[in-house]
Amino acid sequence: MALLKIARMGNPVLHQVATPVSDPGSPEIRRLVGDMLETMADARGAGLAAPQVHNPLRLFVYHVPANRVANPEDSLLPRVLINPEITPVGDDMMVCSEGCLSIPGLRGDVPRHAKIHYRGLDMNGNVLEGEAAGFHANVLQHEYDHLEGILYPQRIQNFSRFGYVGEIVR
Repeated sequence: MALLKIARMGNPVLHQVATPVSDPGSPEIRRLVGDMLETMADARGAGLAAPQVHNPLRLFVYHVPANRVANPEDSLLPRVLINPEITPVGDDMMVCSEGCLSIPGLRGDVPRHAKIHYRGLDMNGNVLEGEAAGFHANVLQHEYDHLEGILYPQRIQNFSRFGYVGEIVR
């Protein structure tokens, strides 16, 4: 496996709608997913979408660390979601403090759906489907936005809590 270069804000690949993956089990996709998992871990991220590593494909990797959920049993090991679909469940919203590997050093409060239904494929072409809430729902929506060419600052409604991490912490 190899670490991949992360695209930074301003790169055109981050602002385009990604292309569906035609063969989830292809050697190229398996290699890409492996490299993305290694890159995500090295960068200490919770998720990484293919467009962030210069591949305009509809897939992302993510995990839910135990320190980000109230119940450690809700944590998830790293996984991939290929050609995902995300649908809100209900009208409840939550505000999430988000950062992004493509926009290092900045954070902002982003409104997200509190509960979502997700559906996609794994690398064997098996359907992965379920509901997610809290941080799990947050990370799925953030990464899905990357596949739609949307960066989290485009979702911010109140810019009073958007800025450099060091400044916000103070």
